[in-house]
Amino acid sequence: MSEAPVLLSFDADVGIGTITLNRPRALNALNRELSIALREAICRVEHDQAVRAVVIQGAGNHFMAGGDVRAFHETLVETETVRKLYFEHFIAEVHDTITRIRRMEKPVVASVRGAVAGFGLSLMNSCDLAIAADDAYFTMAYRNIGASPDGGGTYTLPRLVGTKRAMEIALLSERFDAERALELGLINRVVPASALVEATRSWALHLAAGPTRALGRTKQLINESLAQSLSNQLLAEQDAFSACSADKDFAQGLSAFFEKRSPIFSGS
Repeated sequence: MSEAPVLLSFDADVGIGTITLNRPRALNALNRELSIALREAICRVEHDQAVRAVVIQGAGNHFMAGGDVRAFHETLVETETVRKLYFEHFIAEVHDTITRIRRMEKPVVASVRGAVAGFGLSLMNSCDLAIAADDAYFTMAYRNIGASPDGGGTYTLPRLVGTKRAMEIALLSERFDAERALELGLINRVVPASALVEATRSWALHLAAGPTRALGRTKQLINESLAQSLSNQLLAEQDAFSACSADKDFAQGLSAFFEKRSPIFSGS
């Protein structure tokens, strides 16, 4: 019996949900089974109120080496019309996952090592924070199979690095290392490969211990800001802050400040 393509674990005591892409022998390449399982895992953590921070990682030595080109190659026996319909449905599933990550009212951390290519890069970019091992390497890769990007790659990439650099990454599909990814603003931090698990958990613990609703509203404000006018963004900030003021965590934060202690947020 084959192993599950995605593993989902919960650390209920601290509110962390961890999603592990679990096709290590295939470098966690995306096929239909992994796509479906990833969407199900994202749905679970999205709606589980006990989960206050989410980590997405890859099993083995790699995060994700893009799409499963072996599975893609098998579609060549089909007619062009059938193949087109297959990929329309496949990518629609993938894009629902990306949408859920972006709208999820809790922080999502990508913890990456090894290959971060194709959809793997798009998946990482859709997360709120990304921490990388110093052995991680990155490439858009789509041009190598005669395809254009998916997974929101053409949405997040220019917003993270600017249009010219996004064009360079996508059109040339050159491979670059973690230090270059940090310089470009694709990741937040580089750590030694041996320290990746510990560093990721430290971030996840910090996020899960935070004021979950306020962090969710902050995430929404930032994600929507580039499509807003200043006046609309100011109104959105007004609405979000006033909503936060009615939360228990707001009262906890203020009380802790005046009592000169660390706040103990409940996520409510």
